[in-house]
Amino acid sequence: MPASAPVTRSTLRQQIADALRDEVLAGRLQPGREFTVKQIAEQYGVSATPVREALVDLSAQGLLDSDQHKGFRVHQFTVRDYRDMVEGRALVVDGILRRHKAREADPARPCVPEAALGSVRRRAEAAARAARAGDLDVLIGYDLRFWRELAGLVANHYIADFLHRLRVHAWVFAVPYLRGDRRVRDWLWSGHEELADAFAAGDAGRLVAVLDAYHVHSLSWADHLERLPAPRTGPEHPA
Repeated sequence: MPASAPVTRSTLRQQIADALRDEVLAGRLQPGREFTVKQIAEQYGVSATPVREALVDLSAQGLLDSDQHKGFRVHQFTVRDYRDMVEGRALVVDGILRRHKAREADPARPCVPEAALGSVRRRAEAAARAARAGDLDVLIGYDLRFWRELAGLVANHYIADFLHRLRVHAWVFAVPYLRGDRRVRDWLWSGHEELADAFAAGDAGRLVAVLDAYHVHSLSWADHLERLPAPRTGPEHPA
């Protein structure tokens, strides 16, 4: 934002919502954590109104639960929820893939700009590098941007936004299990570059193979979690 731009209540509301979403994604606001409008307003040194609006926005996004007597609580997703997220995002990505194939087959449709493909490739490289290194903080941001940009090349913004929401939810579920896990690199998916290359080449068979492997990878983690004797914080996940 330019230094001369006024900070409106709408801008402040968005800034607070973004900051709190980042806190949840980073695992600093754990599932089940309760807080009030007053506490958040004091934390950020702002009035209650934009805070309340930001918290309502995050509740509408499924990240917070609202209780008029207790305030707000970070939503706690279950393994069943995660399985549904995996199925949902697979269906959305399959639809995007079909749209991409139709686009490639239609000579009247404009090609995806090289600059856009280059940007997706850079996101893919950064995300895959972070996944292989087990750098969760870096991975989350690049992974979300990679999928948003990739979907944006083919899908309309409603579809891209819906996929983004599913991916945010999956990361919110994943992060508490990942923190401190010494096996984190074994569970993080790092196929971004292969997927980006297949997309750029218009190789439908390779795209399907990469995405199928990703789907199996994600569900294998859910199977693993359900075999654990009791809920734990900081274990594993392939988000």
